[in-house]
Amino acid sequence: MTDFLLLAFVFLVAGVLAVPIASRLGLGSVLGYLIAGIVISPILAWLHVDVISIQHFAEFGVVMMLFLVGLELEPKLLWSMRAKLLGLGGGQVGITALVVMGVAMVLGQPWTLALAIGLVFALSSTAIVLQTLGEKGLMKSDGGQSSFSVLLFQDIAVIPMLALVPLLALPELVEAMSHGSHGDDGHHGASLSLVDGLPGWGAALVTLGSIAAVIGGGAFLTSPIFRFIAGAQLRELFVATALMMVIGIALLMSLVGLSPALGTFLAGVVLANSEYRHELESDIDPFKGLLLGLFFMTVGAGINFGLLFDNLGTIVGLTLLLIVVKVAVLFVLAVIFKIRGSDRWLFALGLAQAGEFGFVLLSFMVSNAVIPAELADRLLLIVALSMLLTPALFIIYDQVIAPRFSDAEEREMDDIAEQSDIIIAGHGRVGGIVSRILRGAGMTPTVIDFSSKQLEMLKAFNVQAYYGDATRPDLLHAAGIHDAKLLVVAIDDKEQITGLVHYVKQHYPNLHVVARAVDRNHVYDLWHAGCRDIIRDTYDSSLRMGRSAIQSLGYSEDQAQRMVDTFNELDRKSMLIAADHYDPAVPALENQAYMGVIRDSIDEWNAELETKLKAIMAER
Repeated sequence: MTDFLLLAFVFLVAGVLAVPIASRLGLGSVLGYLIAGIVISPILAWLHVDVISIQHFAEFGVVMMLFLVGLELEPKLLWSMRAKLLGLGGGQVGITALVVMGVAMVLGQPWTLALAIGLVFALSSTAIVLQTLGEKGLMKSDGGQSSFSVLLFQDIAVIPMLALVPLLALPELVEAMSHGSHGDDGHHGASLSLVDGLPGWGAALVTLGSIAAVIGGGAFLTSPIFRFIAGAQLRELFVATALMMVIGIALLMSLVGLSPALGTFLAGVVLANSEYRHELESDIDPFKGLLLGLFFMTVGAGINFGLLFDNLGTIVGLTLLLIVVKVAVLFVLAVIFKIRGSDRWLFALGLAQAGEFGFVLLSFMVSNAVIPAELADRLLLIVALSMLLTPALFIIYDQVIAPRFSDAEEREMDDIAEQSDIIIAGHGRVGGIVSRILRGAGMTPTVIDFSSKQLEMLKAFNVQAYYGDATRPDLLHAAGIHDAKLLVVAIDDKEQITGLVHYVKQHYPNLHVVARAVDRNHVYDLWHAGCRDIIRDTYDSSLRMGRSAIQSLGYSEDQAQRMVDTFNELDRKSMLIAADHYDPAVPALENQAYMGVIRDSIDEWNAELETKLKAIMAER
């Protein structure tokens, strides 16, 4: 017990210290976990810890991650991805395997061994790529969706790869293993399986039956089971049921020789429309995050630095060669499938590493006499080192490639030919509605927006708008702000809104400004900037929801409206009092005057609100 607690403490301390530091430095959590694993590797060696065994356990984080990814996908969406899934995914795996095979044969390896190496290196890291894309908000981009399609195909491709591997066995290795220890053979033979000893057609039937059971169980049994569990009203029981389901599916897939990750992904897709989808996500996500963090640390800790330093030039050179080969293959595929701009490089650099399933394949190949153990150790180092370099590739994309494409794609500011006495800064979901209302009333506001895509859409509907940064004084001058009667600030960025309002109220104090506020504190910032017509982003819609909620409880429309109006009146009154004590230069919690007036008045405000609302409710 003490050994287990010590080991858990070491991993947790390493992760808790390394990840926040790495994130603050812009390196991302994955690199933080990898560095943490490298740092604690001497401690693990001193404690005689079997890192590989821990890694096999931690790989279950990948299984959980793919289950959660499946929950986000509806079958219709998956079907719509079939072209990228088969074209991009199949092309990447096939071409990469053949190119790596060719390189390995040039370096003197027999074709069977070269093909095995090609299969290992054709795979990429699902765990690292999806985690990083999610953290950076790039999952919905064209490059992110294309990367996901390739990763999904790779997970599916692992199944035929495992079936092909025994056919590549080297006779000399088979003979050497036959003269070796029988203990290993007995160990492998004792592993549980539902298809061992069955004829080919029997194994196929069992496999198909297992897949059908996952689909059928997910579609018809999940809701009744969770309704039964919900009756106990125990949160921990619901969590246990969610884990039981995921672990059970992974076990079933393992018993029939399929990828556990693929099985749980399939189950997630089946449950994508389930009423318990969000509950499953919230229950499993913490376990997924912890196990993935542990997996990344084991990758860092599992690097054999002795072997690495003895063959430093060769291993580093081959790792870089692998990355270059994969980038080249992926880039060509991106061109063929018309992935454009920075997304093309995101796709190529993001998938340039080897993957965690490479560890599984190499272990399987060694046990099946396909690859000598000595060579497998070196290949393991290349896999681990390529994964370790992946965060650096994403940093290159963020810091070098993405800004260049942003600059290259930036167009010149439009010349504003016609001026209006109404200017709208931003034509998104807020400014667009304001613009439509004003145009419907016969007015022609000057609309300025910084999104080329947004303006292209407006142009398609014959709506005049100008490309440009509305926070620039020269563009405001060109738009005629010196003669304008109204400026509507509807851009998205909180700091830009405040800066624009501050500039305009300083230089054009008589101009009426209607400004969008992102949150309550932003209202105070805009108030201090001089704006007196401030609209909170979601405030009015929240009032309408409150009114609908009251009506649904049996109160009349008039009562509901008066209750909402009362709340609105008191809320505005309280904000005016608080605004007089708010200082944008001082954090709210450190502003004693501001916090004091809220503490002193909140009970009074709540009591007044309760009294007035109860009076309205009593009018039956």
